[in-house]
Amino acid sequence: MTHLQAGLSPETLEKAKVELKENPDTLHQDIQEVRDMIITRPDIGFLRTDDAFILRFLRARKFNHFEAFRLLAQYFEYRQQNLDMFKNLKATDPGIKQALKDGFPGVLTNLDRYGRKILILFAANWDQSRYTFVDILRAILLSLESMIEDPELQVNGFVLIIDWSNFTFKQASKLTPSMLRLAIEGLQDSFPSRFGGIHFVNQPWYIHALYTVIRPFLKDKTRKRIFMHGNNLNSLHQLMHPEILPSELGGMMPPYDMGTWARTLLDHDYDEETEYSPESYTLSVKDLEKDLSPKTMKRSQSVVEPGVLKRPEKVKSEEENMQPLLSLD
Repeated sequence: MTHLQAGLSPETLEKAKVELKENPDTLHQDIQEVRDMIITRPDIGFLRTDDAFILRFLRARKFNHFEAFRLLAQYFEYRQQNLDMFKNLKATDPGIKQALKDGFPGVLTNLDRYGRKILILFAANWDQSRYTFVDILRAILLSLESMIEDPELQVNGFVLIIDWSNFTFKQASKLTPSMLRLAIEGLQDSFPSRFGGIHFVNQPWYIHALYTVIRPFLKDKTRKRIFMHGNNLNSLHQLMHPEILPSELGGMMPPYDMGTWARTLLDHDYDEETEYSPESYTLSVKDLEKDLSPKTMKRSQSVVEPGVLKRPEKVKSEEENMQPLLSLD
């Protein structure tokens, strides 16, 4: 076991070996293989390339070097293209703070039987007069950034339960295709987490309609892990033991306190360490090459011209020229 695996229990070490193909004897080599690919994407500013950080992406993609690098590149590209989303990414940001206080997300204390952290969202809590869908997405991403620092969760992953009870048609009509696509790109395509299941409960017909719209943007693996339970909580309990669920989900625990996770982040004053700005994505070739292996250094001379690497043009705001999926007319 290397120091990079020090935070793992014996059970999780075995799980990492069997399920993720994590080998302590080749761990540093695996990490360097991914790091050496950075030179192939001079259009992206890779703001972190330390061993522990890259290891998250290897675990998320079962130590497939190419897929891990692609996820790493998409992680920074997403932040590079959506700079406004990552400005002041802190629990004290007004929009994020209010979303957290309303349970976006809620985080249960107990893990499930597979050691996964359980996130819950009570959709009807969205107060659209006080914060936006983007604020909710920012609060979720900030929360995941905090939790993914735990190596146990890098291996075991997460489960998401969304309760759509009392989520109105009016609330749903505020969602646009670009908002939902932004969330999919941020959570499915650009974050190093392993989601073992996404459970919808008490969903009305118009949520099924929204799902039909976003389904083409979901990977096949993601689609297979989405469970539509409707009002049948028994089917949820077959996959998630009621002993660890709050009473709102038919569980044996007390009603969920929406402010629990918000207090955790605020008490620890957690924020995203990296400040994303146009300047932070301007890198010199020397900056890019300093962590490459000697073999890749030689190869890189024919790949990248000397000069300055800059970020691509910022994409349009997610709310520009977009129409709602559902109309009240």
